Amino acid sequence: MKKFFRGLGIFITVIILLALVAPFLIPVPPLEGTVAAETLADEDSKFIDVNGLKVHYKIYGEGEPVFILLHGFGASLFSWREVTAPLAEFGTVIAYDRPAFGLTERPLEWEGESPYSQDAQVELVIGLMDALEVEKAMLIGNSAGGTISMLTALKYPERIESLILVDPAVYAGGGAPAWIRPLFNTPQMNHLGPLLARQLEAQGTEFIRTAWHDPNKITPDIFAGYEKPLQTHDWDRALWELTVSSAESGLAPRLSEFTMPVLIITGDDDRIVPTEQSLRLAEEIPNAELAVIPQCGHLPHEEKPKEFMQALTEFITK
Repeated sequence: MKKFFRGLGIFITVIILLALVAPFLIPVPPLEGTVAAETLADEDSKFIDVNGLKVHYKIYGEGEPVFILLHGFGASLFSWREVTAPLAEFGTVIAYDRPAFGLTERPLEWEGESPYSQDAQVELVIGLMDALEVEKAMLIGNSAGGTISMLTALKYPERIESLILVDPAVYAGGGAPAWIRPLFNTPQMNHLGPLLARQLEAQGTEFIRTAWHDPNKITPDIFAGYEKPLQTHDWDRALWELTVSSAESGLAPRLSEFTMPVLIITGDDDRIVPTEQSLRLAEEIPNAELAVIPQCGHLPHEEKPKEFMQALTEFITK
């Protein structure tokens, strides 16, 4: 019996050692052919320092109201390309790249709170408004950008005139389950993290296709626009840092606190944030308005921009 338990102890020890050491034996080759974000900028690109972060943004129109556009996971300000011009007919439009995406700086070292955390992203919205001398704004947020828009409105209600939430991630979509998140901060996972993040490049095309009701409408230029930021230095490590910083938003029990005007726009075939969740959200936010766009997926502002602008115009002109 003693030999049995001694053997069992040795076996368990070997398993533990393998679990601790094996991840470090997997090579993580550096990215090849990446460039500085500034070299990928467009003619109308602008960069501004906000809270120690160099933020990439574009601005259209002038005057009030001011619209600030927050894109979703895996996207960039490129995703708003179809609606910035018509929106600019109403006032000033500011679209920016959220941390870990687009051409905004991707720091790998910092002091204090992670710049990829939800709270830091809320402060970035307000910091951007301060830097551009915007007193109040209407936030238009898609998916995870909708989550940040709502958190910003709760923390700084005096700065937010209204919310336009496009298939927002509220009841789900806060990242990995809570039980697995402690593993993200282990040395083993931090070693392997960039490899996991690179799966975005491998699976990105299929993710985009799932986001559209009719993927046949996705042109090569659209795919290229989404893939462009994956040419920047350290995009994989930044995406992993965003994953490590992910957390539940805690929005669901606070929906009664929203007092500003809210419009919720969703496609009737959203397979990323199921349409049913947007319908539920419209019922649980006091006096929220709802627009459901037929034959449309997770990205109404891209797939059905005319219908999107029609819903937005009716809301704005009120």
